[in-house]
Amino acid sequence: MKLYGLPNCDTVRRARAWLAARGLDCAFHDFKKSGVPPARLDAWMAALGWARLVNRQGLTWRRLPEDERERVVDAASARALMLATPAVIKRPVVEWRDGRVTVGFDEAQWTTFVR
Repeated sequence: MKLYGLPNCDTVRRARAWLAARGLDCAFHDFKKSGVPPARLDAWMAALGWARLVNRQGLTWRRLPEDERERVVDAASARALMLATPAVIKRPVVEWRDGRVTVGFDEAQWTTFVR
C-alpha cells in the first residue's frame, strides 16, 4: 500500500493519521522530494481519469496564470501540468493492496477498504 502526496498537506496528514490509527502500514511518496512517477501518473489517469486528479479547487491551481489553466483540456495537457507542478494533483493518491486507486480522503469509502 502506498500513499502519494505532500507532507504538509492537511488532507494528507489526516489520511496518514487515519491509516496509522488502524495499524495499516503505508509507504509514503513525497511529491516535493521525489516528484511524480510518470508511469504511476499514467496508471492513475487510466484508473480515475485525468479530471479527477487535477485539483481545480486548490491554491496551486488558482495561482496558475489563466492561460495555463485554459490549456488543460485533455489527458495530455493535464499530464504535462501534473508532472511539472505536482502540487496541482488532488491529494492523497492511494494505491491500495488490492490494486484499487483512490484520490482524496474519504473516511467512509476507506473504511470499506480496510475491513
